[in-house]
Amino acid sequence: IAARDAAAVLVHEVISNRRPLDDVLLDAAAFPQLADLSRADRGFARAIAATSLRRLGQIDDALSRFMDRGVPDNSGLLREILLIAGAQLMFLDSPPHAVINVAVQQAKRGYKSRRYDKLTNAVLRRVSENAASILKEQDAARLNTPNWLWNAWVRAYGKDGARRIGEAHQHQALLDLTVKRDPQRWAKKTGGELLPTGAIRLKHKGRIEKIDGFDEGAWWVQDMAAALPVKLLGDVRGQSVADLAAAPGGKTAQLAALGAQVTSVDWSAGRLGRLRENLQRLNLKAEVIKADILEWKPKEKFDAILLDAPCTATGTIRRHPDLPFLKKKADIDELAKIQMRLLDRALTLLKPGGLMVYCVCSLQPEEGPQQIEALLERNKKAQLLAVDASEFNGRPQWINEEGCLRTFPYQLPADDAAPGMDGFFAARLRLKK
Repeated sequence: IAARDAAAVLVHEVISNRRPLDDVLLDAAAFPQLADLSRADRGFARAIAATSLRRLGQIDDALSRFMDRGVPDNSGLLREILLIAGAQLMFLDSPPHAVINVAVQQAKRGYKSRRYDKLTNAVLRRVSENAASILKEQDAARLNTPNWLWNAWVRAYGKDGARRIGEAHQHQALLDLTVKRDPQRWAKKTGGELLPTGAIRLKHKGRIEKIDGFDEGAWWVQDMAAALPVKLLGDVRGQSVADLAAAPGGKTAQLAALGAQVTSVDWSAGRLGRLRENLQRLNLKAEVIKADILEWKPKEKFDAILLDAPCTATGTIRRHPDLPFLKKKADIDELAKIQMRLLDRALTLLKPGGLMVYCVCSLQPEEGPQQIEALLERNKKAQLLAVDASEFNGRPQWINEEGCLRTFPYQLPADDAAPGMDGFFAARLRLKK
């Protein structure tokens, strides 16, 4: 019951307070429900919460069929208790009797929810009895996608494209690794699948530290799509390369492993701490600087720049099911303004003739192709260099009409690989001399 109490708190904090799921899970000091959980119970609580968020539209729909007036107002954590119970009954194959019994106990122990213990019991029994037929009737992709996101994807990619994106988000992302060297050897040692782009895909569920090669710093976790933007810079050996908005450092590690002289810049001290820890474990070197990129003044300009700009991250919902509840439509416009300023500033740090790659893990056109189109209009020294999929052993459908990288979460990284990758946009630019 402690794990389920924690799951209810996690869901509440995400939905009501727009706090990232993993941030709440780490904040045991603020939430006594999390403080004394064992590692196993913390993992169980996260799995319940993540499933509740990933499938929230379907669970809400199922509950509403047996609640004429919806969840009563001023009922404490009743909605969250019902949501996590619904997730277990419909998607986690938990024993129905145990799930319903615990949910009723949870309702009884809440000061505001205790009046609704009989309602909890009745509704969840009906959901349990009818789960199979309800699931057959539901349009999962549509129900689990917030209206603002669905409408935006329909405008950008059509109804079929929006549906394929929504369907991909119903499945948890697998684990991808980027290795420093000898990917074939490490694919065998880890039991993973070597993808054409050089990433290794695992079906691992458990502690990352237990995977062969962690202690010796042979690899780092990085979605295979997230590893592509660095490849667009070509051979960076010996070049001075700035990784802007660098934390937590996957792309910095790539650049350092390829022999670049890397300067990693980010404004967040906490995130830079993680970057330094990763570099130390990997035995890789980079100059790490805490600074606001818009204010930062390096002594010299760079041969190449990678700008992984802050964005809505809607391309990562497979691995972050809380994300649709953390973002809203207005965030796109605000982030687009920041991205524009960062693009303009980054080009001033680049040597004439140098290359810059701009990338975002977003599916929103305003943060990707529209940014580049506007940049080329206002800066005539910036030149777009088309990308060819053969440069990174990728697929032609990952390149859009303008010659930019555009991946989707439903795409296949290889013919025989499990589907899925982060939704990424990346454009390669040259600063004319």
